[in-house]
Amino acid sequence: MTAPLRVLEVWRFPVKSLLGERLDRAELGPEGVAGDRGWALFDVTTGFGLTARRVPELLFAAGRSRGDGTVEVVLPDGTVTSDDDVLSDWAGRRVALRPAAAVGGERRYEDPADPDDEAGRWDPFSGAGGAFHDNADARVTLLSTGTLGGWDRRRFRANVVLAGAGEDDLVGTRVGAGSAELDVVGRVPRCVMTTRPQAGGIGRDTGVLKTVHRERGGALAVGALVARPGVLAVGDVLRPV
Repeated sequence: MTAPLRVLEVWRFPVKSLLGERLDRAELGPEGVAGDRGWALFDVTTGFGLTARRVPELLFAAGRSRGDGTVEVVLPDGTVTSDDDVLSDWAGRRVALRPAAAVGGERRYEDPADPDDEAGRWDPFSGAGGAFHDNADARVTLLSTGTLGGWDRRRFRANVVLAGAGEDDLVGTRVGAGSAELDVVGRVPRCVMTTRPQAGGIGRDTGVLKTVHRERGGALAVGALVARPGVLAVGDVLRPV
């Protein structure tokens, strides 16, 4: 690290592809931030897990954790619910809100074959076991303000936003963050979700993904696995281990 990177924001996304919760502190374990991507909406007819790749409207609802380990969804009109019928009416399809522990076997999602042609072919892919991460390669994502530049950090759904620059240099190292330790395993490849509009005044912008591919080889942020469980908090400084 050329200069210390400090934790500026911590985020948990209780329901996959919905908006998340900003936290002051978070417990980190083998699945990443406790409660992160612990639930997902599934299309009852197709069996696919829903993401904002396929259903961009998901980014106008928010997931919210409850103290009993369940979640609720805040819809764009302010309705707060976890009822599948209410969620289905909003989504315009039969959906079921499911916890990761209740979904065994392969989790299947969809990705457009061509991000510029979303009316074209959609390819299925298999997600990670456990929490509903797209893959098991990383469970915590970290992104610095230096890398973000003028982009809104909410487009990239990082768990940890860092003040400073140079997170790419952490790849292949172990860092301490609060009482936790992270093995930084690689850069995070980006998909069409970064271009999606979402609540809070973020508009559709296909140039985001084109720029990431042109200038950064298609990756932005770094992904990590939790080597030592612990607590991370806003203000913590990353340190080499």
